[in-house]
Amino acid sequence: MDHFIDAAPGVRLWAEERGSADAPPLLLIMGAQTSGLGWPDELVDALASHHRVIRYDHRDTGRSTWAFDRQPYAVTDLAEDAITVLDGLGIDRAHVVGMSLGGMLTQLLIADHPDRLLSATLIGTCALSTTPYVRPDGARVPSGELPGIAPQVLEIWARPAEERGPEGELDARVAHWRALAGEQLPFDAEGARALERRIIEHTGHHASSTAHACADSSGMLRTEELARTEVPTLVISAPAEPVFPPPHPQHLAQVIRGARTVEIPGMGHALPREVLAPLTAAVLEHTGILDHPGILASRITAPDAEG
Repeated sequence: MDHFIDAAPGVRLWAEERGSADAPPLLLIMGAQTSGLGWPDELVDALASHHRVIRYDHRDTGRSTWAFDRQPYAVTDLAEDAITVLDGLGIDRAHVVGMSLGGMLTQLLIADHPDRLLSATLIGTCALSTTPYVRPDGARVPSGELPGIAPQVLEIWARPAEERGPEGELDARVAHWRALAGEQLPFDAEGARALERRIIEHTGHHASSTAHACADSSGMLRTEELARTEVPTLVISAPAEPVFPPPHPQHLAQVIRGARTVEIPGMGHALPREVLAPLTAAVLEHTGILDHPGILASRITAPDAEG
């Protein structure tokens, strides 16, 4: 079921629900410049077998309002949009899963709206905390000195936005996903192209936006709030992650009170078919649906046991 929800004067957000209206709500928050359709249907449907799943388009993506040039906003406003989506659908509390920028927005929700979260799952993101990472040998690493973004990804991000035409835009998006996917699993170029073609059809045009990169990113640190939270938090560790590689997941698990990690073998900064089953199992175990998530149970570790 599709919805349009007013987030601000002149700003509407597209949202979609799947699953039973009586099931526990689960909100999916995608990364920067990415439509809610970036969450693969296979994953959404698997989660919707047990949850009322909501995915939505951020401002300046998909069918939501594109108006950053006229109405600029801060990244923190995007976190408030997630609450607006819940309010618009009459949901008091939800499990929240955030990927990349969505993982940062989820941390803002953990800190600023803990009463609205049943649980949080973080994927492919970094900690909104200044607390150092403590290595297994006890050495303390300042958060700013953790591994950075892979050069091949930075090179793509540094390219100026330009009009490429529909097929050229698809080529560029597939190349981007290839860089984000990492090098441990085969890359499905045709699958990535089909997904992006569907997103373009969903959006109604092939233009790409730089709004989220231009949005004010100040005021996002939540060091103290994350350290004392009571929101149950799961951190997905992706060994092939090129944007926030290990030990970023382990750092997250250290700075968010009570957090734990699950490693998804071969995973990078993308959601190919190979990772969907273990990711679904990890999320459903965390939300209390699966009592016995199988082999994934052996991968659940305390933060101080990670390397």
